[in-house]
Amino acid sequence: MNILNRRFFLAVGLVALTCFTAFPPASAQSISPTEAQQIAEDAYVYGYSLITTEVTRVQMSNVPKVDMKEFKGPAGQFVNIPRYPAADYRGVSAPNADTLYSVVWLDLTEPQVFSHPDMGDRFYLFEVVDLWMSDSEHSPSKRTAGGKAANYLFTGPGWKGEVPADMKQISIATRYMIILGRTYADGTEADYKAVNALQAQYKITPLSAWGKPYTPVAPPVDPNPGFSMTDKPQTVILAMGTEGYFNLMAKLMAAAAPAPAADAPMLASMAKIGIVPGKPFEMSKLDPAVQAALKDIPQTALKKIEANKEGLGVIVDGWVVTKGLGTYGPSDYMKRAVVAAFGWPANQERDAVYPNTEKDSTGQKLSGANKYTLTFPKGATPPVNGFWSFTMYMIDLGWWFVPNPLNKFTVSMRDNPKFNADGSLTLYFQNESPGVDKEANWLPAPKDDFVLMLRMYWPKDTPPSIIDGSWKIPRVVKVGP
Repeated sequence: MNILNRRFFLAVGLVALTCFTAFPPASAQSISPTEAQQIAEDAYVYGYSLITTEVTRVQMSNVPKVDMKEFKGPAGQFVNIPRYPAADYRGVSAPNADTLYSVVWLDLTEPQVFSHPDMGDRFYLFEVVDLWMSDSEHSPSKRTAGGKAANYLFTGPGWKGEVPADMKQISIATRYMIILGRTYADGTEADYKAVNALQAQYKITPLSAWGKPYTPVAPPVDPNPGFSMTDKPQTVILAMGTEGYFNLMAKLMAAAAPAPAADAPMLASMAKIGIVPGKPFEMSKLDPAVQAALKDIPQTALKKIEANKEGLGVIVDGWVVTKGLGTYGPSDYMKRAVVAAFGWPANQERDAVYPNTEKDSTGQKLSGANKYTLTFPKGATPPVNGFWSFTMYMIDLGWWFVPNPLNKFTVSMRDNPKFNADGSLTLYFQNESPGVDKEANWLPAPKDDFVLMLRMYWPKDTPPSIIDGSWKIPRVVKVGP
């Protein structure tokens, strides 16, 4: 995949911006309604990750205090989730029952220092994402930094100050960013307490306050952010209409989220219909026929984004395997938009891969009315440096945990599964217990349709590897009604 580095100096952005503003909106005589519609659809797709991230940022951080239940908190203050989600959780689709989340939004008007304690041998990942939904290749993690205590200095566009000796600088291409932290927990009360103690030490400190007593103060809440604070981001974005969407996009690109120099061709194209960073987008100044062609852009563009959902991954032996996410180049605008719409944001494949399947080895839908097994040959369990686990979800306007008497939502090596005599490992996916002697290998299923997801954290990148295709997930086999 073409990896685009979004870290650049503000000077580059300003030079590019000067070039883009040289393109005035085309007149009705120089652009047809059909061409204008195509440009607008491309521009809508291009900006979808930016608008989605901005709406999410405001909804999550434009609040007076930390609210763990709503998963919200003011900029600069971590929201730490102390337990796995319960069986009836309906907040974020496809919830995780392997790690505890810690989330914070940052405003890089001033550089911010992120500190974490010694993590020991525990798996952790602090995914760093900018407004364009691009992951930092240097996101702090067990993979990139080991387990020692560390301080990271996050700096915004154009910052050229001195980096303290005890910090590692991570340059971010936009004014705002989010840290999505995941810390492994085995689900026991003792381990929850151990992780909670680590979470309590995750700190954000403005650079000017480093080395001094500091108590975070929540920024003032904006009583009128310009859109709903409770509707789903996709609903909010559609409600903006064509003009509102492109106006917010142009505003953000003018300062908070300057476009990379590599996006110059796209910005030159957008300028033909009046979408220019820092300038208002006014449809009334376009030819009436062009205005009519642009009226339903949100609906038509979103349909195109939805139509590309199936192409986000490849199907390997019935499993949908999605890779190459997290960092996007000029040819990846549609992929980025699809991820923003259906899986915001997304880990880089070196940190995590999440294959899933809804079908068995014969292509039939997985259903709790049947019994299934999946067997790893000897020595061929998922090749990871971190850990792996299977999670099962009911399909009900989202993917949700399956309530069961064992309160068990995953099956993995932490269950101490029993291996077969030949060294292979068989897992059981069914509604009823396969027997007490096999329950460590069992993931309870609902009575109707379900989906299986394999989480592979820090997958190996040398053979055997899911990244290069040299390792494949075994098929799910139906073994009985």
